[in-house]
Amino acid sequence: MTDGQNNERPEVFASVLAGWSGKFVCDSLGVGDDWAPAELRKVAEAMLGTFDFVRDQGDLPEFFRRLTQTSMSKTVAELSLRVWVPQTAQLKFVKQVSPTLLDLTGKRTDVNPLTGDYPTGSWGTEEREYHICVEVPPGQIGQEIRAGWVKLVRPDTQDVLATGNVLAQWTDDLAQSTRINRKVAHYTGQAELHELIQDGLSLRAMGDVEAATARLAKARQLAEESGREDTARLLEKVVEVDPATGTARLRRNVDKADEIELDTGSVRTSRLRKEGN
Repeated sequence: MTDGQNNERPEVFASVLAGWSGKFVCDSLGVGDDWAPAELRKVAEAMLGTFDFVRDQGDLPEFFRRLTQTSMSKTVAELSLRVWVPQTAQLKFVKQVSPTLLDLTGKRTDVNPLTGDYPTGSWGTEEREYHICVEVPPGQIGQEIRAGWVKLVRPDTQDVLATGNVLAQWTDDLAQSTRINRKVAHYTGQAELHELIQDGLSLRAMGDVEAATARLAKARQLAEESGREDTARLLEKVVEVDPATGTARLRRNVDKADEIELDTGSVRTSRLRKEGN
């Protein structure tokens, strides 16, 4: 429990978080509006925990009940994504994209020169989705190679719970080579929405009204197009759009709690809807 504001030098804070990362999971919670979301987000990301916001202190008992139930449902203390890529390939990033956005790229622990483990924290009965990007050298038309091998591993026992291949195939079919997988497109859009919100709020805090308006207006449009009604409603409280002219402008009087809810909620993603829904 903290006041939600870092009183150490940034490099000291970062060093402490790096030192404790992987030792335990820490769920971070902001209460009210007198705290800095960016600081608590760093704790959640380093400690692989959740990052949430309670507007009203009266809601705390129910929140802690849910948090305790979730913690008690965890059946595996730690799982790692073990990713192998061939010597000629380069692993560009490893990211969790559902249920929340979390970049695991910098958390790699080398198993050997071609293989690395990426911590995912504790698990219960749940589903998570990850986005892995591998860069491979050019190949021959029609050739297919294994560009990666992914395993879900228990670090304490080295038991492999799941495994799958990442395949790359070369083609001269323009339609096939330019088509983006629906899930990749969906979660790339969710990540873009998060970045637009974060950038927009930061620019707004720095007083750059023009740039903040552009990013938050684009975020509102993207939220509406992707079916993120909850995020669109929160964005509406920060940026308004004239329906007649399409001109966007920042609202002058924004409730700090609304701004924090938009900030904290931007890391959560929606699942891809099935075709036809």
